[in-house]
Amino acid sequence: MSSELPKEGERFEGPSKTLTDAHFLLFSALTGDVHPIHYDAEYAKGTRFGKPLAHGLMLNALTALGASNARERLHGFVFVEQGCRFFKPAVVGDTVRPRQEIERVWEEKGKLFCRVKTSLVNQRDEILIEGFHLYRVLRGAEMEKKA
Repeated sequence: MSSELPKEGERFEGPSKTLTDAHFLLFSALTGDVHPIHYDAEYAKGTRFGKPLAHGLMLNALTALGASNARERLHGFVFVEQGCRFFKPAVVGDTVRPRQEIERVWEEKGKLFCRVKTSLVNQRDEILIEGFHLYRVLRGAEMEKKA
């Protein structure tokens, strides 16, 4: 792992994924979110969307910085906060790709922080979600295991 911190303005991407029924069902089983909009095609036909929709939290999870091409440079990064807004839904067959950009790296009261802008786009390059991740970056003695 590299100890070089990402710089403000640096951009990263995660792998693209084509969403399947299995993704929706597995996420539903994992979380217990069994709202029919996520898996019941007949129910979804009666909505303005017409098709089952991906879980919003599943889409947000796909923006994980650790799954991006920045993963080798995240030594000491501790995830402390996140937020996002949803703009468009994703459905089975959509191919989504996460993007991240280092917005800010700063020190506050002797602690280092990094804020990352996140987004998820579909195969038409439409923004589905935008948000942020906030990381505390541990250094030196902070990285040592406590007894």
